[in-house]
Amino acid sequence: MLPFSAAADRNKDVILETLRPILANRTKVLEIGSGNGQHAVHVTNALPHITWQCSDLPDNIPGITERLKQDGNDRTPAPLALDVAAPLWPLPAPNGPEAFDAVFTANTLHIMSFEHVEQFFTRAGEVLSTQNGALCVYGPLKYGGEFTTDSNAAFDVQLKSWNPVSGIRDFEALDALAQKAGLKFTADHAMPANNQLVVWERG
Repeated sequence: MLPFSAAADRNKDVILETLRPILANRTKVLEIGSGNGQHAVHVTNALPHITWQCSDLPDNIPGITERLKQDGNDRTPAPLALDVAAPLWPLPAPNGPEAFDAVFTANTLHIMSFEHVEQFFTRAGEVLSTQNGALCVYGPLKYGGEFTTDSNAAFDVQLKSWNPVSGIRDFEALDALAQKAGLKFTADHAMPANNQLVVWERG
């Protein structure tokens, strides 16, 4: 049986519709932390101009591979084993013909250390197209140090009980990292289940 995320399935349509205008003039997406590849399949089936490159830690690659083999298409290439903490990501140059013009990640930044969050933004800035790159981050956020809901506050406590270095991140801290990586905040979309989808773009 294929690995399956109920949360990814519940939110796939609203994520697709939020990404649709962002990806209208873009063609190649890199997903960081693909889980089991559900977003790749759903988005590429709906948007035939998009190629979606999945990536994740090595342990998750077999499940993604099986998902793409069963449900994928010619625009969902084999997933890449990629650790956010790696000093260099094994990806095309940002000014070449194979450059990624969008990076997407869902529900990852709160489960990694803030050091790895910093590396995520640095590396994303390095691999995104120098012309029209867009970074799209989905998940729960804090604003000005405040949780948006009591349930997110409780979730943060739970996250820290599992791993003290994890936790819901402050928008302001992420925005500072994005600016340092050469990206400008352009949109913050409220999403179901107390999540956000935040977009930063070049220039």
